[in-house]
Amino acid sequence: MEPDEKLMRSIEEQIGITENAKKAFREEIMIRISTLARKGAKFDYTSHDRLREAIEKKLFADLKNVVKITTSTRTPDPEQNKRIDEVVRRLTEENGYCECCANELLRYVGTLLSR
Repeated sequence: MEPDEKLMRSIEEQIGITENAKKAFREEIMIRISTLARKGAKFDYTSHDRLREAIEKKLFADLKNVVKITTSTRTPDPEQNKRIDEVVRRLTEENGYCECCANELLRYVGTLLSR
């Protein structure tokens, strides 16, 4: 599978990685992966602070509009309810949250984004 250049750039841009600096950033990550592998440890996105920050910023940016809908409207219209229900469904089915926790997470993220 070919890498998704558009996705990688959108993540890198979250922490100011320029087009010219992307190769060095990606090599830095590969070195971290190799170092951990030699030690018998697994790499995940939290193993690299800058990558973790970039991915979290990208996720927050992508969810910002959805979260605003869930937190800014006391009486959402049917379309807003549909979007909220879809986010809750994905959090429960794909990420193991209970429905109560999924709704709480949306409220929490909404307060973070409104700061």
